[in-house]
Amino acid sequence: MTVVTHDNELARRARRGDPEAAADLLTRIRPGVLRYCWAHLGSLGRGDQTPDDVAQDVCLAVFEALPRYQDRGLPFTAFVYRVAAHKVADAHRGASAATTRPIETVPEPIDDGWSPERHAVTADLSRRLLPLLDDLTAAQREIIVLRVAAGLSAEEVGAVIGKSPAAVRMTQSRALARLREWARQHAPDEVVA
Repeated sequence: MTVVTHDNELARRARRGDPEAAADLLTRIRPGVLRYCWAHLGSLGRGDQTPDDVAQDVCLAVFEALPRYQDRGLPFTAFVYRVAAHKVADAHRGASAATTRPIETVPEPIDDGWSPERHAVTADLSRRLLPLLDDLTAAQREIIVLRVAAGLSAEEVGAVIGKSPAAVRMTQSRALARLREWARQHAPDEVVA
């Protein structure tokens, strides 16, 4: 069973109320959603939401919408990353209107299994890579984030953004060439290939 078929089957079972399928589905989608949010929001997040907060909102929204989900032959990940794109956009809008306000209590951190070192490395990598993504077109940026950060296949990305897998691969190739050229110009000693 392919990953796409497996995810769609898990979604159907979770929709029917199977708690084991719901848990398996969450385990499968959360890491990619988290990477997607980190890639779009950076290490500090936007406003009062961190990438981890937004990823949690995405997972919650996916499961709240699951009773209305209909398998139309597309990968379930297309549904997930459409929700993620809306939540990331909401976080960006919220950051624009964010105001500082005191909080009553500090929430407990979510145990994502990452060590403090991994969080630090991820934050540093996000801080250094996000300016590179700003040099891409919006379509190129979204494809790179979905392919590299979220780990989706070209077919899955195509389903998310409404393009053919071939168009996704072509746009990805152009984006990577643009990033390589930028890196050659700005950090020639660090470029390997």
